[in-house]
Amino acid sequence: MPFPIPNRSFTAALTAGALILALAACTPPNAPSTQAPPTATSGLPGTHIHGLTISGDTSQVLMATHDGLFDVTKEPATKIGATNDLMGFTPGKDQGSFYASGHPGPGSDLPEPLGLMKSSDGGKTWEPLSRQGESDFHALTTTRSGIVAYDAELRTSPDGKTWKTVAAGFAPAALAGHPDSDTVLATTQQGVQRSTDGGNTWTLQKQAPVIQFATFPRPTEAVGVEPDGTVHYSADAGATWARKGRIDGQVQAIAAATGTDGNLSVWAATAEGVLVSTDGGATFRSANAS
Repeated sequence: MPFPIPNRSFTAALTAGALILALAACTPPNAPSTQAPPTATSGLPGTHIHGLTISGDTSQVLMATHDGLFDVTKEPATKIGATNDLMGFTPGKDQGSFYASGHPGPGSDLPEPLGLMKSSDGGKTWEPLSRQGESDFHALTTTRSGIVAYDAELRTSPDGKTWKTVAAGFAPAALAGHPDSDTVLATTQQGVQRSTDGGNTWTLQKQAPVIQFATFPRPTEAVGVEPDGTVHYSADAGATWARKGRIDGQVQAIAAATGTDGNLSVWAATAEGVLVSTDGGATFRSANAS
């Protein structure tokens, strides 16, 4: 089925993350910095945004970019750790743990590409785990069973060190999972692919909207955004979807969290800045608006 909504951003994401082997798709940053300068229009730490995550415990919003990891909870954004191009980025099960992949920054002695790295201190330092010099995972997520990643091959790993290749037959633009579930969503031009066994087998969700970005605030809840910014919510981990609101601007990454009060909040990184919805994706405002 042809992609029903022509959209440059989704095509670019697929090209960078799936349709070609993109080890050279993103060159390393030109110079190291302790805090990247904001863009002219948004105050974001850069225009190449590869991931967004929100801590339900601390409400800290972290953004993975071409120039490293930033805390964007408040303006101005604060740099965390070294300058590496974090093409793939996902939180782990434990508080403050993250997995990442991509390219080393200037002056780094890390291999090119980075393979899979792990941080246990909120992104301040990173430990190489596997596939150094081999894999640049542009799509990456964690599940109860381990890690699912894509580097022109779809791979699963129980520990981030040993890997199995999955003959999935599709190229995901993004992967979404939750550390307390084995359900994984893969976004493709043909629609959402869904796995309930940690990425080993997949089923195309023919009735689902064509989603570009997806995220799991809880094991049974999912939020998805179409290329035109339309937001959808799923109460059954991506099996069925309900349309909510719409995000204005080019969405580059999303994150969601369910608070202790049970209310769902959704964050979106756009070219204009970070937006937030506190009504489950129905309406959005600037995350730093007073």
